[in-house]
Amino acid sequence: MPKISVLGAGSWGTALAILLSRNNHPVRLWGHHPLHMAALAKERMNQRYLPGTRFPADLVIDSSLQDNVSDADIIILAVPSHAFRKTLLELKDTLKPNCKVAWATKGLEMETGQLLHTVVETILGKGTPSAVLSGPTFAGEVASGQPTAITVASECDEFAEILVNLLHNNHFRPYSSRDMIGVQLGGAIKNVLAIAAGLAEGLGFGANARAALITRGLAEMMRLGVSMGGQPDTLMGLSGVGDLILTCTDNQSRNRRFGLGLGLGQPTEAVIESIGQEIEGIPTARLIHQLANRLNIDMPISTQVFRILYEGLAPTEAVKNLLIRDPKPEVMRS
Repeated sequence: MPKISVLGAGSWGTALAILLSRNNHPVRLWGHHPLHMAALAKERMNQRYLPGTRFPADLVIDSSLQDNVSDADIIILAVPSHAFRKTLLELKDTLKPNCKVAWATKGLEMETGQLLHTVVETILGKGTPSAVLSGPTFAGEVASGQPTAITVASECDEFAEILVNLLHNNHFRPYSSRDMIGVQLGGAIKNVLAIAAGLAEGLGFGANARAALITRGLAEMMRLGVSMGGQPDTLMGLSGVGDLILTCTDNQSRNRRFGLGLGLGQPTEAVIESIGQEIEGIPTARLIHQLANRLNIDMPISTQVFRILYEGLAPTEAVKNLLIRDPKPEVMRS
């Protein structure tokens, strides 16, 4: 039975650790704030992020990164994207030989705009078995045992199968994939589009606008994803359209709530402070905009989100910019 270390004691990392421990696997949970970890160990719950959900008796809380990973067979990173490289660098010399690495982080690396599997290869080497977990998941629902399905993507079929078996139970269903590029891009782009969905609601728009935004946002996701080597079926699956629907339609989404606050005219910093957790769509909007420009991919919704966040464009002007674009066929004829 492999020993598993989950790195990142936010809502998603904690939920994954709870899920795996309930499945009777040996799990250790680490977070980088010692006081927070001491509270988790004492209270046996993550009162800040998942209040009311008790930890399984066998879940080990550990504030030492080196102790946490030194005997782990599988590492699962659930840290924010801006801390992804730093965490890998800190643990690389402590890993056991043949340790496998997975991550549930959604986004691109801030400094380079790279997909996270490239960061893993750079730091740990191309021979390291790696995988990404993504899909339509809210941590609170996973922790409370609500039905959930996700995608486990790895170019190593054996590792994907191991993770699927570790995670699977009667309310959590993982599907395997080999398309790491498509799965990662879907998980990143949907956060930008969720900000757009929140903005639309904050501006007072209704269900018509939300449906159009999700559908045309999916078209943007497909264009960029396929151009970078992702598979269309992946982007039409759980980690693409599934995650997009989730984050655009429910206020458990931090990115949607952030957009909603902006649409209501609230100051950016005040909205961020009120949410109190990482909002991955903010840095991702800049990175996706840069990618789209470099690859000459038309992403009008994502572009307007970028302009609102980084150029001070008024949300009402962004809407006008989208609506005055020249009409064209929904599906381009070949």
